[in-house]
Formats: sequence, C-alpha cells, structure tokens
Amino acid sequence: MNERAAGGTVPINSSVAHPARVYNVWLGGKDHYPADQEAAELAAAANPQIVPAVRANRAFLGRAVRELAGKAGIRQFLDIGTGIPTANNTHEVAQGVDPGARVVYVDNDPIVLAHARALLVSTPEGATDYLEADLRDVDSVLTAAREMLDLAQPVGLMLVAVLQYVPDADDPYGIARRLLDALAPGSHIVLSHPAADIGAEEVAESMRVYNDRAAEHAGATPRTHADVTRFFDDTDLLEPGVVQLPEWHPDPADGLSPGALPMWCGVGRKP
Repeated sequence: MNERAAGGTVPINSSVAHPARVYNVWLGGKDHYPADQEAAELAAAANPQIVPAVRANRAFLGRAVRELAGKAGIRQFLDIGTGIPTANNTHEVAQGVDPGARVVYVDNDPIVLAHARALLVSTPEGATDYLEADLRDVDSVLTAAREMLDLAQPVGLMLVAVLQYVPDADDPYGIARRLLDALAPGSHIVLSHPAADIGAEEVAESMRVYNDRAAEHAGATPRTHADVTRFFDDTDLLEPGVVQLPEWHPDPADGLSPGALPMWCGVGRKP
C-alpha cells in the first residue's frame, strides 16, 4: 500500500459533515464525528430509504467488480471516492478473482487515507495504491494513477455514489468524460447515483438536511434517470441498463429485495 497526496493534505474539519464519514454512519461504522452522526441521522429520518440504499449500493459495487474482473477480464481499477474501508472493498473483490489485480483508490478525506493505509492490504501478487485528491482535479488523479496502472490497457473506472457531490456548475459530465477519455478502449465505467425521481420529496428533504450540515464543496445533488443515463453517453451500456440498485445483476446472497430505493446504477463499456 502506498499513499500520496495531490495538492497537499486537506486538514480534517470535524465540525461539519463529510461524505465518507456520513456513509460510515449509514453503514454502521464507528469512524466519524458528532457532526457526521447528526447529518446522517437527520437525513435518514427525512428519507428512511437512505440506509437500505447505501447498503444496496455497497452490494452493487461488489457485483460490478466481480462482473468486470470475472467476465470482462479487467485486471486494474481506478476507484474514486472510495470512502472509509468496509467489507468487500474493490481490491478484495478483484483480487478474489485474480490475485494480481491492481487498484488505485482516490478520496479527499485524510481519515480515509489513515484507514486505507491500515486496512487496504493487497495480495502479494497484486498492488493497491491510495491517492488523496479531489475528483474535480482530473489531471492530478490521472497522473498519479499512471504510476500504478497501465492506462493503455482496460481499466475499471469506479464512480460509485460520488458524482452527486459534483454540482452541475462544476460539470460532472465533463469530469466523467475526461476520466474515461484517458482510458483504453475496453475500459468500463461503474456508476451509481442518488435519484431525484424516486421518492422525490423525501430525497429532496434528506439532501437539504445533509447539505445544511456538509463541508464546503461536499453538498449533494440527486439526479433523474435521464440525467444519470447521460454519464454513459458514447459507451456500450451493459444490460440491464440504468436501473435501481437491486435490479443490476441481482445476487440472492446480497439479501436485497426489489423496491423503490432512491439510487440509479449502471455499467458502460468504452468501445
């Protein structure tokens, strides 16, 4: 495990909520501060589907990585917005298929860095790396990724529950496009995103509660099915397309039931 920072380490601000730490609350973890706990509890009270959706999102990540590593032959992954490590992290799933798989994790929270250093241990045959950087700093992310990954070979680009933190003014579609454009044909984009058109009133209220307590540049924007589908423009969208989390290659072992979970997800292949 290596760890590096692009543009300097961002100091921890425990007085406002941070996405990685709020997710840690929803996943039942202990690595957060009172501000994160408050934001997580109030947002979940406004929309009780948040916690089931977050856990279903984690299961989607595992299924998608297994699909890419097992069927598409992807052996390297760029996971942006990885969050605080929990079960079935990207490298664990990928290296369970091929112990030589290589993974670069990217996040902008120093707490994530500390836990990554301690917990994200590669197999001897493979490799993991951690970059502390902001998704918006595409050039720094790609420059660092090239030190571990061969971008001339297909890469699994993981943008799982992260693009909601990029407002329209910062061009999330352009960011996703620049990342994918830098990758070889045969690369895949794995993406999930909170929905603005499932339980719209509850989602809007939970986002308002969260945004009121979030750190600067950490506010969240839900998007519609059509908006999320735009992220897959110019890719070959894998079946079953952009769907709710439990509907993407469901696995009974995940224990998920079909339902109106307020998140869209999908996987696209770069031709």
